[in-house]
Amino acid sequence: MTRIKCCGMTRVEDAELAAKLGADAIGVVLTARSKRRVSIEQAQAIVQAMPPFVTTVALFMDDDAAFVREAVDAIEPDLLQFHGAETDDWCAQFGHRYLKAIAMGEGVAALPSLRQYPGASGLLLDGHGLGEAGGSGKAFDWSLMPHDLTQPLILAGGLTHANVGDAVRVARPWGVDVASGIEASPGIKDPLKLAEFIRAVREADALLQTNSVASR
Repeated sequence: MTRIKCCGMTRVEDAELAAKLGADAIGVVLTARSKRRVSIEQAQAIVQAMPPFVTTVALFMDDDAAFVREAVDAIEPDLLQFHGAETDDWCAQFGHRYLKAIAMGEGVAALPSLRQYPGASGLLLDGHGLGEAGGSGKAFDWSLMPHDLTQPLILAGGLTHANVGDAVRVARPWGVDVASGIEASPGIKDPLKLAEFIRAVREADALLQTNSVASR
């Protein structure tokens, strides 16, 4: 089953709705470079409101290590996520499992970067260009998703309820990550878009399962 992460949460009620609808994870953005940035206090409230078995993820991008430590100690997320030029060793210094985002806007040229983070618990392939922030709403060529890595791969970038089913069928990711595709405005989630996105992923999973059984 494809895991679903809803990112860029800025309000407790949006995160609670995502969890209620079946999201596997929610993300809060702490980096100053994002228009979905929340304060440490806002992130604390969102993370603490999550029910059991919903993974919480704190996102950073080329932030100062002291700030990352302060935020992590206060928020206590389950996972960290890094979107910048951070190295594998730099990401690992905080003693938390982490995801590393790879900017796939460069196309094939971005693929070698996938081998540079052996310590990551998973890799998030996003559609933005090198040096750009995530949550841009840009998609990339899903056929570039490799299938020879041991780490879980999470597909992001330009996903909406209208195309995520195709993305799941083409790329077969371990998970999908959505921010702008479920929003009314940056950081403010649209309940209908959120519900439709999660439904579309589950329908794609069901179809793949049906086709797999039929082909046996």
